[in-house]
Amino acid sequence: MNEKIYQLKITLRDSKPPIWRRVLVKDSTKLSRLHRIIQIVFGWTNSHLHQFVIGDKYYSTPDPYAFIPILDERRFRLKQVTPKEKTKFVYEYDFGDYWVHQILVEKILPYDPKIWYPICIKGRLACPPEDIGGIWGYYNFLEALRDPNHAEHEDFVEWYGGEFDSERFDLEEINRLLRPKNFSK
Repeated sequence: MNEKIYQLKITLRDSKPPIWRRVLVKDSTKLSRLHRIIQIVFGWTNSHLHQFVIGDKYYSTPDPYAFIPILDERRFRLKQVTPKEKTKFVYEYDFGDYWVHQILVEKILPYDPKIWYPICIKGRLACPPEDIGGIWGYYNFLEALRDPNHAEHEDFVEWYGGEFDSERFDLEEINRLLRPKNFSK
């Protein structure tokens, strides 16, 4: 089989310490599918617009009202737009909160028929909640949750619905969601 596997490291920009995931995907993966993979491995809810920025080109769901030319992400595969190791590109999610993910093609590996792709092989830290106000809103949220005397503590606890574990990263759960019965092609 000529298919190759891309090892991608996806890091949420401006997160300190870094919030990241390492995934293995087929080189034939369409950008539209990579969008869904990123949603799963980070724990986003796919309730906002997104786009990939690769070089000077933008890829997303076609929009006739877009201010810039948008290429249809359903028509492009990873091997077409990022053909080499060490290529970097961006995935932006939720243009209001502006979650920017830096994606690095760490390695291009041979296909292993014993592995189900896509698969997340490593990661660190929980994904921020949706609609929290971007990375800086997220850090304010964490600060408020840690301090019962913080002016926004009770509001955030009520808004979120309880405890939030910023350290939580469940590799087994992520990969369960990536399995075929849960994640269609």
